[in-house]
Amino acid sequence: MELLRSLVFVPGNRANMLERATGFAADVIMVDLEDSVPPDEKANARDLAAEWVPKLRAMGHRVMVRVNALDTGLIRDELAAVVGPDLDGVSIGKAETPQDMRDADRLISSLEAAAGMEQGHVKIVPWIENARAIVNAYQIATASQRIIAIAFGAEDYTDDMGLERSDTGEEVYYPRAAVAVAARAARVEALDSPYVRFRDPDGLRQDAGQARKLGFTGKFAIHPAQIDIINELFSPSEAELTYARKVVDAWSQAEAQGRGSADLDGRMIDVPVIKRAQNLLALAESISKKLTAER
Repeated sequence: MELLRSLVFVPGNRANMLERATGFAADVIMVDLEDSVPPDEKANARDLAAEWVPKLRAMGHRVMVRVNALDTGLIRDELAAVVGPDLDGVSIGKAETPQDMRDADRLISSLEAAAGMEQGHVKIVPWIENARAIVNAYQIATASQRIIAIAFGAEDYTDDMGLERSDTGEEVYYPRAAVAVAARAARVEALDSPYVRFRDPDGLRQDAGQARKLGFTGKFAIHPAQIDIINELFSPSEAELTYARKVVDAWSQAEAQGRGSADLDGRMIDVPVIKRAQNLLALAESISKKLTAER
């Protein structure tokens, strides 16, 4: 199971920030060439990304790059600069249609071939950020075998809809849930929009908790102080793991007795419940392996 709990943005035009990122505990370092980079700094960010992707990878980090949208005219040069064996994937801003992803797949395939790389090595995470993309979310998520997750962009979505962002977030309930459902239907991960109040840890906890309840499996961070909270909220708690182990034990006993369900603490345990428990334990094992590798 690939861990995509926390993905932290690092501005691609800031060498000092890229240096700091070497100590971040995020599952993925996301070098950003899009929103955090001013227009006149795009070329500089592209060059720094090409330099820092192998550096970050050499230090044991999984590294992705968020490139600009296909209609900006920037993506070809950005992909040419960063696609290589050290790059885990690219995140593509403002995806709207399945064709966008097929076009990106072809660009990456040609660059992999030119570099003598295995086809499919570089993965794709498209951003679902406007009304058209919400309507097409499942088709986008299934447009390429490179796609391992789709990400919801709340700020651009509300801008597209002409809505004000609120602290309670009711204006994004529907699109947020729609992205999570589309991701599950496509069997890819669902990544939630960053929480922009980076000095509000309690607000982040609430926001990330809501996202997990909707089915999101990870969340983007815009500040390193958010990483630990996101990792915690998208990891199983000890209480959850204890109950999952009890579910597995109860199911094993029921199977041994030829029964298709079991009783645990007055609740029926059947196939969907055991699957949830097994998935939770598998996630915990993946987290444990990551922590062991980092020691």
